[in-house]
Amino acid sequence: MDFRLTEDQKALRRGVRDLLRGRFDREALRAAVDAGGTLDRGLWRELGTAGFFALRLPEEEGGVGLGLPEAVLVFEEAGRVLLPGPLVATHLAAGTVPGAAEGAVVVTEAAEGLVPWLDEADVVLGDADGAVPIRSVDPLTPLHRVPVPARDGGGGAASLEAVLLTAAEQVGSAEATTGAAVSYAREREQFGQAIGGFQAVKHLCAGMLVRNELARAAVRAASVTADPVEIAGAKLLADEAATANARDCLQVHGGMGFTWEADVHLHLKRAWVRAELRLPAARAEEAVAAAL
Repeated sequence: MDFRLTEDQKALRRGVRDLLRGRFDREALRAAVDAGGTLDRGLWRELGTAGFFALRLPEEEGGVGLGLPEAVLVFEEAGRVLLPGPLVATHLAAGTVPGAAEGAVVVTEAAEGLVPWLDEADVVLGDADGAVPIRSVDPLTPLHRVPVPARDGGGGAASLEAVLLTAAEQVGSAEATTGAAVSYAREREQFGQAIGGFQAVKHLCAGMLVRNELARAAVRAASVTADPVEIAGAKLLADEAATANARDCLQVHGGMGFTWEADVHLHLKRAWVRAELRLPAARAEEAVAAAL
């Protein structure tokens, strides 16, 4: 089996990257942070028009007709730029909720006792009765907590796909922080040379690359096999890559990385939230351990 990307898959990834680069750059990211949890409906509709949500719907139903491996590539790109909103829930609801595929409707879901973007959602999947707002560590992911955790059952096809697509977002974020750390290490100078020349910084950046590539391979392989245990393992690796890479990126940036003006903290905060929204580490570890 050849796991290398096809030319069509590469073109898809480039197209999504170009779309997001033009529509959700750093200025738009900062504007979203300042908006304080208000979803950009115009951007949501543009994503729908571009086929983001209808990617896996059959062509006869107005979709693009692609598969889970292609969806993983698209969600990696979304994770790279910290695209806000309940992307996974709306994508998975595209075939069942009218308007979701076109981006005219925002769909969220109650899972793991949390409901992201509840106030902005048009449709809520799962039981969100009694939801109360809580302070989210991520300024780009408003959260509500429901009294009784709305478990996803751990085995349904939709829930497994949600876990995998969330893991793909984590991989994209890990890639972004790796690139940010390497770029800063090449530019920042101390003692008359770029800090990237120091062994300690080299080791940090190398470790980030290894975590990112390992998680990416696991996520993409799981998108082909759709094996529940492999998806659980991929989520574990992706969560670790996203959170650990963001922390190491902060360290490479030094004091600058801890300022509000730097974007590194946004990746770390989003990684923390994603890690808890779907199949947290304790449950993923149990799934892998049970299979062993």
